[in-house]
Amino acid sequence: MNAAGPGIPWGGGGMLGRVPTAPAPAFAPPARTAAARLAWLDALRGIGALAVVAEHVLPWFLPSLRPYWFNLGVYGILVFFLVSGYIIPASLERHGDVRAFWTGRAFRLYPLYLAVIVLVLAVSPWVPVREQVPRDGSAVAAHATMLLDVVNVGGVADTMWTLSYEMVFYLLVTALFLVRGHERSAPLSVAFAAAAVLIGLAVPGALVVGGWVAYASCALFAAGLACVVSGRLRTPAACLLALMGVLMLLFTSRVPWLGTAVLGVMFAGTALYRWERGTGRLWPVAVTAALVAVAPVWAIESGWWWVQPDVWITTIALAALTFGVAMALRGRRVPRVLTWLGVISYSLYLVHHPLLRYFVEITGDLRRAELAHQLTMAALALALILAVSALTYRFVERPMQELGRRL
Repeated sequence: MNAAGPGIPWGGGGMLGRVPTAPAPAFAPPARTAAARLAWLDALRGIGALAVVAEHVLPWFLPSLRPYWFNLGVYGILVFFLVSGYIIPASLERHGDVRAFWTGRAFRLYPLYLAVIVLVLAVSPWVPVREQVPRDGSAVAAHATMLLDVVNVGGVADTMWTLSYEMVFYLLVTALFLVRGHERSAPLSVAFAAAAVLIGLAVPGALVVGGWVAYASCALFAAGLACVVSGRLRTPAACLLALMGVLMLLFTSRVPWLGTAVLGVMFAGTALYRWERGTGRLWPVAVTAALVAVAPVWAIESGWWWVQPDVWITTIALAALTFGVAMALRGRRVPRVLTWLGVISYSLYLVHHPLLRYFVEITGDLRRAELAHQLTMAALALALILAVSALTYRFVERPMQELGRRL
């Protein structure tokens, strides 16, 4: 339960796949610079990233300080998903260019993702790859699409599972944009949240399993995305990919109710953007939150401590409160440390778990060490994670994002 919602808007213009945008409402917020407009979102992503890191640091270094009345990792994930839901459709609609959107996404996500995979495989003789990763070609196919969790394949880095739902969201948003259904985010958020409740009651896990799911989805993903980017049969291909994503959520994902609830949360983020712009209402967001909150209460797949009703509902409430407070204060100056953490949050999210595993291999089990020693090792581990994340952002993420913008 780790998360990352890479939600930085991409640059680029162009007219491919452009759809006319709706006129701005008369009471739209005053124009601000791009940096000021996104600072509060960067801060949220920084908070989310730190929460996920803390969720993994505390059990290994400071187990006595780990909170159990809410889950830090799920809290960070939900904040990330709300940010992605808020900014990704807005970014696509603002520029109206499907090819630029997917080019930006590819150069934003894949370079660091591939670098982490190479790192994990390179040191696998020392620290073996996770047991959840199949030792066959299905793992390659699933990692190639990032559709890991929805094809029931473990990622080489534990945190990669959330990228599956980001990718499904991108597929849905693209299709909705091309068929001019992108204004329907509010009913979609309620529909996905309601589906999560029903699926939890009836479905005990993935209904369709096997390596062929990863192979088939990879082939369809590659062919469909080639059509979307090239412009040939763009709309039918985008709709087919969106349908594939929804079907995988329902039938092949590791925890169907959770994946469906995640999509409800992301579309709730989009609904909040519509409400802010004066083109939507707020009540669907409240309904979505209530449905997601009760989704695991009677779910067949709900044996983990963090989906017990009190912990789950508290976690959701804290994530919603965090996003709401940040949104209410979006015109205020944001502490630089939070915006910096937001800028490097994707690196922070992807690299921290492998680094922690390697760190613990060197230090040994610290769970029964003296508190002073635990605090020292935790501080060293955190410093290492922040330093490496800053370096990977500087030398991997940023150059590839700039290349994507030029392309």
